[in-house]
Amino acid sequence: MKEIIRCAVLGLGRLGYWHAENLRHKIKGAELVYVIDPAKGRAEQVARELGVEKWSQYPDDAFHDESIDAVVIVTPTSTHADMITRAAIAGKQIFVEKPITQTLEEADKVISVIQKQQVVCQVGFMRRFDPAYAEARRRIVAGDIGKPLYFKGTSRDGNVPHEAFIKHSGGLFLDVAIHDYDIARFLMDQEVRTITASGKILLEENQFMAKYNDIDQGFSYFTFAKGASGDIETMRIAPYGYDIRGEVVGTEGAIQIGSMRSTDVKLLNNNGSTHDLIQDFPSRFQDAYFLEMVHFIEALQKGETPSCTEIDGKAALEIALAATESLVTGKTVTLDGEISKV
Repeated sequence: MKEIIRCAVLGLGRLGYWHAENLRHKIKGAELVYVIDPAKGRAEQVARELGVEKWSQYPDDAFHDESIDAVVIVTPTSTHADMITRAAIAGKQIFVEKPITQTLEEADKVISVIQKQQVVCQVGFMRRFDPAYAEARRRIVAGDIGKPLYFKGTSRDGNVPHEAFIKHSGGLFLDVAIHDYDIARFLMDQEVRTITASGKILLEENQFMAKYNDIDQGFSYFTFAKGASGDIETMRIAPYGYDIRGEVVGTEGAIQIGSMRSTDVKLLNNNGSTHDLIQDFPSRFQDAYFLEMVHFIEALQKGETPSCTEIDGKAALEIALAATESLVTGKTVTLDGEISKV
């Protein structure tokens, strides 16, 4: 059992900065030693702000530093396969933001390296650690709604990404719906076997997405290996806030997860009743981002495997890619069913 886990954060955009801040100031047993970002001056700025000992533009500086136990990879998706491979070969424990890679071929390669090098890899599906979703999972496992029959997910975001992001995002299903695909597997405890997806561009100002075969609204209908079903609504055009909800229907009841309320306060006046709405993902999942990193550090301290591994990363990736294929072809796609055997 290791008392202190010495960490490096690779990629210091908004999410990378939050992970760095949590590791530096909030997570017991973690020591943030290195911050790294390719943009000139960014790593030095963050190191100064957070009081971090070392900074660099080059990931290899962390990979080759024998004092580093673990790396947190928050770099662009297109770099994940390379970053994971280099980290594993260097013997570093790995936390990587979703998706694990962009293709199944890349996923198989990095899984092989991870397992050969016998390092830990946790994939950043933070909804699993959100208190509401975690409690729903506990209740379902306890049998409170009987046998789960149907999953329903909603992910609505009104913050349309800029074109440079859309160009490299992998599309709506890989960039956004993948969180719902993972949480559906997590809550239902079943693998997805078929998926049918549709979608389109609804807002005129989002027509630039067509250049990248992307959409601003999508729908997925899927079936599970043990007979259950589900559907997910995904959009980037919600004008009112950040709306993430889920529901599982079982033989003896249902569990509804998530709320649009930022605070549990309702205003009543002669114009009616109102309450404030959550506007962005930092507000909704602040606790989840913190708790997933706590889980990662505690797993390393105890020498245990995290609950969301590279295998889960590949499973969600396969569903997202199948949904994208279905959107393009207009056909139902059957998944190969080999995820848990990798």
